[in-house]
Amino acid sequence: MARFRAIDSLAEWIVALRRERVLRVAVDGPDAAGKTTLADELAERIGSRGRPVIRAGVDAFHRPRAERHRRGPLSPHGYFLDAFDYGALRRLLLDPLGPDGDGWYRTASFDLRTQTAVDGPAELAPVDAVLLVDGVFLLRRELRDHWDVSIFLSISPGESLRRALVRDVDLFGSPAAVRERYEARYLPGQELYRQGAAPHEHAHVLIDNEDPVNPRILRWPAGPGGRG
Repeated sequence: MARFRAIDSLAEWIVALRRERVLRVAVDGPDAAGKTTLADELAERIGSRGRPVIRAGVDAFHRPRAERHRRGPLSPHGYFLDAFDYGALRRLLLDPLGPDGDGWYRTASFDLRTQTAVDGPAELAPVDAVLLVDGVFLLRRELRDHWDVSIFLSISPGESLRRALVRDVDLFGSPAAVRERYEARYLPGQELYRQGAAPHEHAHVLIDNEDPVNPRILRWPAGPGGRG
């Protein structure tokens, strides 16, 4: 299957990339683009090839609801500007695993389900580990230079909404509520991101994931099977 071949090739390429520290990989894309699925699949394949893997997601770095919704619960600017605590993401995860970091990291600052801060113990990363972080807005300007490898999954707004109407009904309560949230907040917020940060231009790897069974790799520095 095309998907398995593409993921295997990406995993082999990432495994072959060596640093004298943790390799930091972003899996970015619009809501419901398949970011978590791809990151989990890459983690499994990278781990099976002998590299330690650290999995994290930007959803574990949300801000409290009062801060996220201070411009209104349906504000697209609020989604793009206020949803996540990027200072905590850098301080707890990306900087410790970067060139000047000490290797002691944490993968969460906030529990979205309980709306409470997370203050767990730091862990020491293996020096040859691969950090895989999935989430929206990872190639915004203040994060762009924190990634050694960045992958952007591209899907249309219509496909994002279609998948959300399948995935997010339990989360928001009804198809109408999902549609309202996406059409008012999430999809316009993603457009603000595209216009302001051009993630599709800055990502090292660009994948058309409109059809997740047959993803198309549109840009890849090494090319399929390459080593970069």
